[in-house]
Amino acid sequence: VVPSLLTWPGSAIVHEIKGENWQLTAGFRARHGCVLLFDPTNAKSAAYNPLLEVRRGEWEVRDVQNIADILVDPEGSLEKRNHWEKTSHALLVGAILHVLYAETDKTLAGVAAFLSDPKRPIETTLDAMMKTAHLGKAGPHPVIASAARELLNKSDNERSGVLSTAMSFLGLYRDPVIAEVTGRCDWRIADIVGGKTPSTLYLVVPPSDINRTKPLIRLLLNQIGRRLTEDLPAKGDRHRLLLMLDEFPALGRLDFFESALAFMAGYGLKAFLIAQSLNQIEKAYGPNNSILDNCHVRVSFATNDERTAKRVSDALGTATEMKAMKNYAGHRLSPWLGHLMVSRSETARPLLTPGEVMQLPPTDEIVMVAGTPPIRAKKARYYEDARLRDRLLPPPTPSRGLAAQHDDWTALPVPAPQESKAGSTADEGRDDDPTGSEHRYQP
Repeated sequence: VVPSLLTWPGSAIVHEIKGENWQLTAGFRARHGCVLLFDPTNAKSAAYNPLLEVRRGEWEVRDVQNIADILVDPEGSLEKRNHWEKTSHALLVGAILHVLYAETDKTLAGVAAFLSDPKRPIETTLDAMMKTAHLGKAGPHPVIASAARELLNKSDNERSGVLSTAMSFLGLYRDPVIAEVTGRCDWRIADIVGGKTPSTLYLVVPPSDINRTKPLIRLLLNQIGRRLTEDLPAKGDRHRLLLMLDEFPALGRLDFFESALAFMAGYGLKAFLIAQSLNQIEKAYGPNNSILDNCHVRVSFATNDERTAKRVSDALGTATEMKAMKNYAGHRLSPWLGHLMVSRSETARPLLTPGEVMQLPPTDEIVMVAGTPPIRAKKARYYEDARLRDRLLPPPTPSRGLAAQHDDWTALPVPAPQESKAGSTADEGRDDDPTGSEHRYQP
């Protein structure tokens, strides 16, 4: 990992747990470009607001739906959504769009505050979504209005269940530190690959907060992967990007990422995935995943897992060796044996048995490249290479970010809710009986 980061000339996104790669490689990479440290548990790190990556116009609904897809599957373990997850997804799409158009706090924390405003009931909130002129003279946004009306048409109990499900997905962003690091955009996705010099983004999460912050890291990686694989002609105008994902199965299942491995190389993206064993990958992506199938190069070290060792042994194939067999014939009391028969035959043997894979020396590794015989090589230790040791520089002071590009929402004026027709409030609840003959009066 460290030698790769010290020699990779393009941009990089590094996901790690302990922050060791930041300490060892950020100093050298800062000499050749901008380095950013994103730590969702540190308010002083570079900030990123996922909502400001939504592009206003024809792409806005698609971008918001992609955000909601990750929000309703925070663990990456859903194969099929139930009723509550489907309906809360629709509510989140409408609420996020409304917050972007009509609220001053255009963040996920702002979405949580909007849906759980203690000063008004949810019916009033939904009514505001339906009556706000998001599109100016064109009136309310149709997607926002339909999402609000869909929820208002439900019974009180079902409406409460949908709202509580949606709020459970936004609970992470009530943390003041999380709200701080997602409250502004110090960098944009386009800045990482489109700057004058390569940029490196370090995603560092302490081990104690891996599970809690997983939804935010999943959302960030999903947005980056989708955005950078949209436009093929733009590939030549940007730096190549290395996705260095340590312990990537801990992020849960990223469906888009699994399928994108097959074509992301055409967009200038290269993935470097690190896992402790195949069991981790199967736990996150299932036994029939295509992660290894789409990896052009696979590197294996000594493992303690028997299934992983057998899988590596099978992938290495077999070798042919000569086997000699000697037969002696004659009387057992004879001073010499009368006949000696020697036969030699070719037999197949695993190139490395599972036991030999598990017994590899700490200095050795197995490199398997598609279309090439396997290679048994020595590990490149950065502390044993004089050239790499010279590149181990102290890390820089964490930067607040790049010169962030203009977004489509920050300067957008907040529209006022449409005024109700005159007398509509006073006449609310009355029927069409002018004489009042059918009106019921309480005693």
